[in-house]
Amino acid sequence: MVASSKLPAPAAIGRLAAVQEMARLLRLLFEVEREFVRTATTLIYRVGEPELKYLLCQHVWESAGHARFLRERGRELSGFGNGDGVRDSIRALFNEAVMPVDGAVALAGFYRVLKPALLAAYAHYLRVTDHLADWPSKKLVEEFIADEQRHAREIANFLPTAASVSGWSTHLAAALTDLGGWLGNSPHVPLPSDFTWEHTRRAYAHPPTCNRGKYPTCSSVFSFDPTETPIVRPWLVDPKTDPRVIRIMVYVWLMMEMDAVDYLATIFYDTPEAAFDLHHDLARHLWDESRHSQFGFRQLPKLGVDLMTVEHSLDLYNILVQMPPHERYAMMTMEFEAGSFPTKALVMDRVRELNDFEADTLLAFDRNDEQNHVRYGHRWLPEIMALCGETRPVEEFVKATREKFQEYAATYGGKTPHDLGPETRLTGEKILRLAGVA
Repeated sequence: MVASSKLPAPAAIGRLAAVQEMARLLRLLFEVEREFVRTATTLIYRVGEPELKYLLCQHVWESAGHARFLRERGRELSGFGNGDGVRDSIRALFNEAVMPVDGAVALAGFYRVLKPALLAAYAHYLRVTDHLADWPSKKLVEEFIADEQRHAREIANFLPTAASVSGWSTHLAAALTDLGGWLGNSPHVPLPSDFTWEHTRRAYAHPPTCNRGKYPTCSSVFSFDPTETPIVRPWLVDPKTDPRVIRIMVYVWLMMEMDAVDYLATIFYDTPEAAFDLHHDLARHLWDESRHSQFGFRQLPKLGVDLMTVEHSLDLYNILVQMPPHERYAMMTMEFEAGSFPTKALVMDRVRELNDFEADTLLAFDRNDEQNHVRYGHRWLPEIMALCGETRPVEEFVKATREKFQEYAATYGGKTPHDLGPETRLTGEKILRLAGVA
């Protein structure tokens, strides 16, 4: 399925001219928000700090909500248009914004240039609309302005200094000024004669591995050896394993849903013609996975775990980034998530023995979210397959993709050595001592 490219016609002069002008502005705001969702996701696997990844996932989800409500309100007004398409001028600017190789530079472009311009566009809308006649839009835009202001505050400590990225910021600002701002209401300044669009010179490519910043890395946190990794597969389902051990292992498992955050984030940019509703649900899925990772990130220190001893596994990203987006999504929803339910059900039952209300709550929400994600997979996998030209029946395609994943795992998996020695890194044996059962 390809998102309709039918854009609204120019506002007509007549009885509904005032409505059509506001609909035109709402349409532009919708297109900007949905393009932010499509492209800001490329920042997530390129920045290393987990707290920043989590924040970006939240902002993407909130922007998806903005876009959805703008579309719903816009469709109530004459002249908004029926399709989800984005005009070339807006798409080009967002395609340009992803191009820096350095994720921090790209982050600054989005948050020092594009997002402030969006805040200014929302403020302009409030100034030019009638606050009584257009009350529904006014209330929405007021909330979105508050969100944009909060986003700026939340991201501030993660941004590089303005001086260190001034060249790229100036470059993006020139492209935006050429448009006259997102709404075309600012002075139009033509591009400098020596301006070069980077995205026309080279294609954007996902990095072959994801960034985990200062945190140690490895290939996988799962194994059968308690001296090798923190999650010992047989221990998870062995009724003799102390539930305190299982609780720590499952929090490591949850924290490692950062894998899902990183590789799911790659799918948005690779599906530019997807329906907005598809990207909306992917944004929700992404935000859910980031929350699950936070469950472990925030709970493990409470149980005595030093997060700098927990290696981050990179195998899933390293393997899946070699595969096209419909195969990445198939493995995520139809294999990893759908296949996790039996083990997680046993884990939940064991953790309940501890009468740990917080752990029970986090695991319950994780399970509920994962059920929804599998539903997303059934809904959207056929659509992503169609976007990628895949014509096989879904079951046949999923089976073939599982086999392909195993082949790719042999080639691209297991290539990340342990950053930490066994005496330092968290292992199953160390979890026994932390849990007080060794």
